[in-house]
Amino acid sequence: MRAGPGPWTVRLLFLFLSVVWGLNFLFIRIGLDDASPLWLALLRAAVGAAATAVMLVPLHTWRELDARGRRDALLLGIPNTTLFYAFLFAALESVLPGVAAVLTYTFPLWVAVLSPFVLGHRLTIKHWGAVAGGFLGVVLIAHAWTVFTSGVSALAVLELLGAALSWALGTVLFQRRFRREEMLEANAFQLFGGTAGLAVLVVAFTPVPLPTWTGPLAATLLWTGVLGTTLAYSIWFWLLGRTRAATLSAYVFLVPVVALGASALFFGERLDVEQLGGVFLVLLSIYGIARAPSGPVSPDEAEPSPAE
Repeated sequence: MRAGPGPWTVRLLFLFLSVVWGLNFLFIRIGLDDASPLWLALLRAAVGAAATAVMLVPLHTWRELDARGRRDALLLGIPNTTLFYAFLFAALESVLPGVAAVLTYTFPLWVAVLSPFVLGHRLTIKHWGAVAGGFLGVVLIAHAWTVFTSGVSALAVLELLGAALSWALGTVLFQRRFRREEMLEANAFQLFGGTAGLAVLVVAFTPVPLPTWTGPLAATLLWTGVLGTTLAYSIWFWLLGRTRAATLSAYVFLVPVVALGASALFFGERLDVEQLGGVFLVLLSIYGIARAPSGPVSPDEAEPSPAE
C-alpha cells in the first residue's frame, strides 16, 4: 500500500488552503463593488475552469473519464459550482465575510445529513449531536427569533445555507460517482458545467450592467479563480486521494476562523454575544463531525467525502 503524505505535509497544505479559502470571502466582497453577483460568479468559475484545464495538460490526467463520466461531471457542476457560487455571491452583497464563511461552512453538517441517504454511511450519535449543535449555532448567528427586524437578513441566511447545501449535495454525488484517479479530470469538467450554468443565469437575469474592469476586480479574479479554485481544488483532490478524509476535514473549521479574523481587521466586522456563541457552536460541530467515528460501511463504498 502506498504511503500517504506525512502529517506535517497535510497540515501545511491545509493551512495554505484555509488561508486561501478564508480570504476568498473578502475578495468576493471587494469584487462585488465592480460586478454584479452573477457576473462575478461567472468570471470566477470561468477563470478557474480555464486555469484548471491548462494545469492538467502537463499532469497527463486527461482521458481518465469516458463519455458518460464527462457527462456526469458536467451535470454535477450545477450543484457544485452554479448553485453554490450563485447563492454565495448573492448573499455576500449584504452579509460581511465572517458570518458568511461560518454559514457557508455548515457544509460538513449537510454532508453528514446527506451521507446516509446517498452514500450509505451509518452515522453515530456523536455525528447527529454535532449536526444538532451546528444548526443551533446557525439559529443564533441569524438571530432567527428577530430575523425580520434585526440581525442577518432571512434571505441572506437562506442563500448561504442554500450554497452550503448545494456544495454538500454535489460533494456526496461526486464521491459516489467517481474513483480516486478520475477526480482531477472530473473536477475540471464540473467546473466547465458549472460555468455554463452560470452563463445561462447571467443571460437570463443580469445581462447588464457589465462588470467594470478595475485593479480590485482583477485581483479578485486572480485570487478566487487561480488560487481559490484551480490551485486550492487541485491540492484538495491530491490530498483526498492520499489521506483519510476524516484527517483532512478536521482542519475545515479553520476556514471561517480565517475569514472572521480578516473581516474584523479589514471590514470592522463585530458580532454580538449570541452570534459569537453561534459561531462557537458551528465551529465546534464542524470539528465534531470531522472527529466523530464513522459507523460500518459497505466494502465497495467509494472514497470518503471531503467533509465526512
